[in-house]
Amino acid sequence: MYPDRVVSGMRPTGTMHLGHFHGALKNWVNMQSEQPCLFFVADWHALTTHYDDPSIIERSTWDMLVDWLAAGVDPSQATLFIQSRVPEHAELHLLLSMATPLGWLERVPTYKDQIDNLSSKDLATYGFLGYPLLQAADVLIYRASEVPVGDDQVPHIEMMREIARRFNHLYGKERGFEEKAMDAVKKLGTKRARLYLQLRTEYQQEGKDEALAQAQAMLDDAQSLSMIDRERLFGYLEGSRKLILVEPQAKLTVASRLPGLDGRKMSKSYGNAIALREDKDSVTKKVRTMPTDPARIRRADPGDPRKCPVWQLHEVYSDEATRDWVVKGCTTAGIGCLECKQPVIDAIIKEQEPMHERAQQYLDDPSLVRAIVADGCDVARKLAQETMRDVREAMGLSYS
Repeated sequence: MYPDRVVSGMRPTGTMHLGHFHGALKNWVNMQSEQPCLFFVADWHALTTHYDDPSIIERSTWDMLVDWLAAGVDPSQATLFIQSRVPEHAELHLLLSMATPLGWLERVPTYKDQIDNLSSKDLATYGFLGYPLLQAADVLIYRASEVPVGDDQVPHIEMMREIARRFNHLYGKERGFEEKAMDAVKKLGTKRARLYLQLRTEYQQEGKDEALAQAQAMLDDAQSLSMIDRERLFGYLEGSRKLILVEPQAKLTVASRLPGLDGRKMSKSYGNAIALREDKDSVTKKVRTMPTDPARIRRADPGDPRKCPVWQLHEVYSDEATRDWVVKGCTTAGIGCLECKQPVIDAIIKEQEPMHERAQQYLDDPSLVRAIVADGCDVARKLAQETMRDVREAMGLSYS
């Protein structure tokens, strides 16, 4: 059984904004103290939609890493790296593509959605069709146990699981596997060996999940086993194949939907975003010029917060007392729109203050970011190389 590990990445396609912070980065910051995490800049993925103009990718990559650090991602707790600096991702993607049915890629929901929504771009490319497979390689190469995603990304994780399952089925048949597995069983000792075989039978013949869990827990505690013997016994529990790639689970995260300045989803392409490290004066100007309830033409006109984009920001940033003050003041014309907006301005600036402070050291000395990434790439590459050694051996490509 491989250790628990979280893997996630983002494409460097532009400036990060507060929508990214509330939608993903806050979850990353919380998870990094709970279990090992690897967070990567998916620069190859940026090429799937920006292949004709890659000029923004390098600048966006370094800016995004500073944003992550500013948001509270801690390089002493999480591994930060750049996808293209670990070429094993591309090798696994290539090898997985040899046995992945074309129909699996064509049925990914976001494939057709993006074809429709990005109609201004020519996305009839192999790279765009194959991006879910590259996503799978990004995760499977680290034998991740969990991938933090929103509901819309669950089909991608399910496909990763199918790909891992298919790979293990095709290539997990180790020569003399049953004999080697039984030799490993004997190393458990008489009592544990008998219990292991009993639990294996209960799981395989009767489908008892609790028997599988009990056997796996026993193997985790078996100090006498080598890593390869432990791996064989995990595979033998579920069948007669060696587990090479791990099936990751989707870790559904609470993704707060932060509305943009016009009430729609915050997005750079909509021109309604506040950058993660926006200047105070700019934040103030943007919020003050936000549209409000169109019924409030004059200061004395009462309004309806439900029809005002500013209210959506109050729901994220304001406490109950402030929201009550807004509702009462707006509906009775007791407060003006600029008064209503001020608590939101204050809350956003307060939220961003520690981000500016954390970012400053990396802006003053960019070599610090380079060093963090270099160390992260070394850690990630060692893990990736371990997996690829097993993958090549399973596919008959080790040539040892």
